[in-house]
Amino acid sequence: MNTNITDIFFDLDHTLWDFDKNSQMAFDRIFKNNFEGIKIEDFIEKYLPINQECWRLYQNDQITHQELRYNRLKLSFDALNYSMTDENIDQISNDYIEFLTDNNYLFDGAIEVLEYLKPKYKLHIITNGFAHVQEKKINNASLGGYFTTITNSELAGVKKPNSIIFDYAVNLAQSSKENSIMIGDDFDADVNGALNAGMDAIFFNVKNIETPQNYKQINHLLELKKYL
Repeated sequence: MNTNITDIFFDLDHTLWDFDKNSQMAFDRIFKNNFEGIKIEDFIEKYLPINQECWRLYQNDQITHQELRYNRLKLSFDALNYSMTDENIDQISNDYIEFLTDNNYLFDGAIEVLEYLKPKYKLHIITNGFAHVQEKKINNASLGGYFTTITNSELAGVKKPNSIIFDYAVNLAQSSKENSIMIGDDFDADVNGALNAGMDAIFFNVKNIETPQNYKQINHLLELKKYL
């Protein structure tokens, strides 16, 4: 346990906010209204790894915001051999962003662990997500009251794992890297990003992937009590 920690930085999607569950509900609503021939289970099976890879490319500045939004849908429909016009893809993309924050399921233990941590530390968010969408997620899920600052990649001008976003967030928090720790589900963007920037980090290994033993990691949010 690091007794020097004063500030805790959380990732939002896939760490506190259950992106996969909320995302599936948004797509289910879209398909039921307009594309009844698409089985949501089949689509999600293709979409999840494609979306993850598109986000990896976006984080590394290999595709743009607009290419991310288009490619993840186009490639998923192609994988299903389902013909979809660009016009339909644009409409689905817009509806998806609109509907996504209507559902706000959090990971098990999220509120309990925030309640546990808030009296002891200053809590913050660092996210690569788009600012207006992330703000709606935080507000609609009643998370805003827990966090002192929220840093997104649009504000910082770079995305995790770039060390500049961690510098930006720590400065905004009026803290220091020595007194800060990052918690997130993305091993490269959150964990190695923070460590390379000079911060401590805990890997939220919700999918139980194999990782080196010398990294701090948890499989459930309430396990944070072991470290903090």
